[in-house]
Amino acid sequence: MDKSKIRIDRRTAIVASTVGYAGMRLPTAAWGKPAATTTRASGKAKSTILFFLCGGASHVDTWDMKPDAGSAYRGPFASIQTAAPGIRLCEHLPMTAKVADHLAIVHGVSDRGRATGDHHAGYYYNLTGHAPDNTFRTQGNDRRPYPDDWPFMGSVVASKREPHESLPQAITLPHKPSRPPYTRPGQFSARLGAEFDPFYLSSDPGNPLTFAAPSLTLQDGVTRDRLSDRKGLLKSIDGARRTFETDAAASNFEIQHRKAFELLASSATSRAFDVSEEPLAVRERYGQTVNGTSLLMARRLVQAGVPFVTVFWKEDTSLNAKCKSAGGWDTHGNNFQCLQENLLPEFDRCYSALIEDLAQSGLIDDTLVLVSSEMGRKPKIGDIRSGGVVGAGRDHWTACMSNLFAGGGIRGGQVYGETDKRGEYPEHQTIGPEDIVKTVYHAMGVNDLSAIDASGQPISLLAEGEPLHQLF
Repeated sequence: MDKSKIRIDRRTAIVASTVGYAGMRLPTAAWGKPAATTTRASGKAKSTILFFLCGGASHVDTWDMKPDAGSAYRGPFASIQTAAPGIRLCEHLPMTAKVADHLAIVHGVSDRGRATGDHHAGYYYNLTGHAPDNTFRTQGNDRRPYPDDWPFMGSVVASKREPHESLPQAITLPHKPSRPPYTRPGQFSARLGAEFDPFYLSSDPGNPLTFAAPSLTLQDGVTRDRLSDRKGLLKSIDGARRTFETDAAASNFEIQHRKAFELLASSATSRAFDVSEEPLAVRERYGQTVNGTSLLMARRLVQAGVPFVTVFWKEDTSLNAKCKSAGGWDTHGNNFQCLQENLLPEFDRCYSALIEDLAQSGLIDDTLVLVSSEMGRKPKIGDIRSGGVVGAGRDHWTACMSNLFAGGGIRGGQVYGETDKRGEYPEHQTIGPEDIVKTVYHAMGVNDLSAIDASGQPISLLAEGEPLHQLF
């Protein structure tokens, strides 16, 4: 990583009129100020890695396969035995099958009709545990993140943990879904205040070993040494200041700006973000792609003590036409071809590498790993957007999906929940995203979800849902 080039993006640019040196004390954000007392009695996880499969991953072609369903539903993939008796996975997940004894697969996660069936609402519900309000129905994918949204689960965890001595409490990489102005709601601290917003590390397919830390840049020629020169710093970011002076929300980022400066000045930060320090064999095991390297980075960050790390699957835009999507898991067309040739091999390599790495390094008991998505895929093959059955796509399906848990005190080698014979709806019981988020909080020992709102009134950050205690 070229440590002399640390970039500033529009969200985290340092505002010259408010930036301070490391150690500067600033007031706590008013929205969602955490209550003074927190409870961490239960749960053994010190960190969580959330691997979010952007686009909506097909549960019925991966870990909830239905070989006895009719040909209009089941698809061409076979299932294979795994290291966990009774658990079968898709044949195109052979490396994941070898680490299945660490996995707890939760089937039948459903929005119960409370979302909209589209991406924005799916992100929001699965990332916060709160059902989308009516604005998601009226605005659809034009719905922007609002300051009074419910906070991202990673921000809640960040607010309940003691501050890390040199790194942010919550870090997200390798991108911020999706491009402005259609940024997905649910991934921000919102009413908790900007102090608990995740820091974003960015990477690109052309240079997967390099992450901009943390989505910050200075002008060419401005090195870390010059950060001690306030005049040089202010001059280098004057353009960013003028941009943000026109933004009504700029003042909300004052705390972020102070933290950004601290990070830029920290040698510990630069080392934690330098994946090139890893041996070549390790990098090859994860796969030298943006998503593979991002999971390797996530392992480095939890090893350094960061409480919550999110990896949002980076779409491959070269697949847009092939998959009738944005290049991720939103496989409206050629679902089986896109999964077999592109998505599953990359996922299989990097995810299995992470679980294997955590187990071998002794970190798995302290690290919860959650694989989630904004929705599942429709079990019946065919999407009108790709020509129906002949297009071999699967449409959105929010009535049913699966989540994968591993580590953090959860017992491996188990399946929880069940779906019907076609994988369309939960069988016997319905699990909501709020239950999944509550399970993360429980694993992290975050049981006190009280906070104080802007008017000084106590609120619960997530009143609905119950942890899935049976997983532990």
